[in-house]
Parts: sequence; structure tokens; C-alpha cells
Amino acid sequence: MKYALVTGGSRGIGKAVCLQLAKQGFNILINYTSNKEAAEATKKEVEQLNVKADLLKFDVSDREAVRKVLSDWVDTNEDKNIEVLVNNAGIRKDNLMMWMKDEEWDDVVNISLGGFYNVTKQIIPEMIKNKQGRIINMVSLSGIKGLPGQTNYSASKAAVIGATKALAQEVARRNITVNAVAPGFIKTEMTDGIEEKDFKSVIPMRRFGTAEEVANVVGFLASPASSYITSEVISINGGLL
Repeated sequence: MKYALVTGGSRGIGKAVCLQLAKQGFNILINYTSNKEAAEATKKEVEQLNVKADLLKFDVSDREAVRKVLSDWVDTNEDKNIEVLVNNAGIRKDNLMMWMKDEEWDDVVNISLGGFYNVTKQIIPEMIKNKQGRIINMVSLSGIKGLPGQTNYSASKAAVIGATKALAQEVARRNITVNAVAPGFIKTEMTDGIEEKDFKSVIPMRRFGTAEEVANVVGFLASPASSYITSEVISINGGLL
């Protein structure tokens, strides 16, 4: 039975990714940290697409928790394989560098970059053993061009881009692809505090994107159609450079 694990899968882009992969026939492992109500709601929607869904509660930045939860799941599901991993979990704590608090730096880096390491390190041995897998990392326009007030976020996402390219070369011979998706301004809870009208003039397409548009690209990268694509960063930003 093939499964896809989506970190931060209960809301926003993560939820859209869960639903898209479910439509493609994957059973879904929905990771969440604290909002069980949202996770349960996503699980219900996924199951309406005639696939199975399990909830996995852990903070991706907590290495021991990640290892325990994922190890326990593997031990009790020996007939099931995680074929797709979407490292989607991330947070923003924007501030100018000169005023940034240590915890604002640490929290953002530990979840985006540390979370990528903690979860991928746990999943990839089985992919290597099975000689197949898809790893898709959610990065950001901020990690490509840098954005003021997001030194922490830009640094964490840029680091994951570098890790994506390095890991892709390590595992390509095992039929595992590793790619990144870099959204620009997308309508989600993470951008609730950003006024679309204030930014439309700098976006060539004159609008924010949707979570479903991001999920469609993730779905492509998880599909057999993308089998010769690896080490790439695909931007979804309406032409914003």
C-alpha cells in the first residue's frame, strides 16, 4: 500500500497537497503539531476520496519525537510503504535582523531546516531499500531572492534548496527524486496579514496564487510523469522575480 507523508498537512498548502495526492491514489499520513480539529477535518476530506488517512502528531523540530512516531508507524505497518514525502511544515516570524529575537531565528530555522533533516533522515532509508521514492520540499520565493524582514525565513528556505540539490545527487541511482517547490504569495493563513492589493502591482499576473495551484505542481512531482526530474526548484509566483 503506497502512502504519502505530508508534514504540516492539516491546513493551507499542506491540506491542499494532501487532497491532491489522495486524488492520485495515495493513502495519506497527515502530520500536525497542535491543531487536532483541523487535522481531523482534513482527514475526513481525504477519506472521502476513497483512500486511507492517518494522523501523525509530532513537532518536526523535535528529533526524538519524529523518530519515535515514525518508527512506531513503520513497525505497525510493515506491509505499507511511504513512497512520497512532502516536507511542508514551516512558520514565519518576520522581523528586521537588528530587532530579531533569538527565538524568532531559532524557531523558524529549526522547523524549516531542522524539520527537513529530522523527517527525511527517518524516511529515506526505506526509500533506498525499496529503490523508489519522491521527496518534495516546500521552500519559498524568499529563499531564492531574499525578502527584507525575513532573514530567518530566507535563510532556512535557501538552506533547504541547497540540501535538495545535494540529496538529489546522493539518491538518484536509487530511483529517488528530490525537488523543491517555491511558492510566492499564496492565499493561506500564513499570508493573512498581507494585503493582496498592496502587492498586486509588483506581481505580473496581478494576483496571489492559490494553495491548489501549488498542490498541482506537488502532485506532478509525485507522479510517474516527473521520473526524470530531480534537483530542481520550481517557482510558483505569478512571474514575480
